[in-house]
Amino acid sequence: MKTILVTGGAGFIGSHLSESLLTRGDRVICVDNFYSSQRENVSHLLENPNFRLIEHDVTLPMMFECDEIYHLACPASPVYYQHNPVYTVRTNVSGSINVLDLAKKLRIKVLLTSTSEVYGDPEVHPQPETYVGHVNPIGPRACYDEGKRCAETLFFDYHREYNVDIRVARIFNTYGPRMHPDDGRVISNFIMQALQHQPITINGDGSQTRSFQYVDDCVRGLIALMDNADIVGPVNIGNPEEYTIKEMAEIVLKNIPQTQSKIVFTPAVVDDPKQRKPDITLARNILQWSPKVPFENGLKRSIPYYRSFLSNTK
Repeated sequence: MKTILVTGGAGFIGSHLSESLLTRGDRVICVDNFYSSQRENVSHLLENPNFRLIEHDVTLPMMFECDEIYHLACPASPVYYQHNPVYTVRTNVSGSINVLDLAKKLRIKVLLTSTSEVYGDPEVHPQPETYVGHVNPIGPRACYDEGKRCAETLFFDYHREYNVDIRVARIFNTYGPRMHPDDGRVISNFIMQALQHQPITINGDGSQTRSFQYVDDCVRGLIALMDNADIVGPVNIGNPEEYTIKEMAEIVLKNIPQTQSKIVFTPAVVDDPKQRKPDITLARNILQWSPKVPFENGLKRSIPYYRSFLSNTK
């Protein structure tokens, strides 16, 4: 049994990760400041004697006794990370330094959940880990994009200078239960709009592409990377199934047949990538990992969560 620190452990992905680690027999210290997460995400874990929830901001120094660290703390939704961009950068930079200092002190392994946003609006498709990206450093998304790029820099510099045992995962778009209904990301937006018979709003003409992975696949990938001794990373963790945003909206409508919603188009978002698809050759070959849940199957698993949310708020 390991004691594992999960920063951002009450977030969307963090709560699923905490649950998986507990299921396999680990102890979990979940650290979260609830800036963009909800206590309800981990409320079902609170009675587990191997789960400990601590309210703490990773931008402040921390000291916990643990065997491994998964560093997920950072708002990933544009609604949240653009609401307070300076804090987003601080979380990525100061938070990563604090986590790395703890790993260095304890001489333990630490994993960073980076993002496909480090590739920006890519000029290479699909995106391999060797691609250095095409990011606007002064745009409205830069607080997150460049914040994560700086976090990766810090992780590799601590690895080179202090021999900290690191892992770096680049997570592509992820969806599933516990993503907050007001998160502002595509899948949660479309489902909530369809369930409430509101217009399905697409930014731009809908021809931009995305690749979405179900949260269970993402968590499996993170654990596989952490447990593998043969690679530091970065490693893409994503589903290479590629859809246009318009196609995804149509799939959502097909799976909520009672909706009266129609697709409408709104102005494009600044610096919105035109295409996004992971090259997961590295994950397949070294981690023996690949996604198992097709997009439509994952969607069918996600819709009941949002139905339940709406019924509980009436």
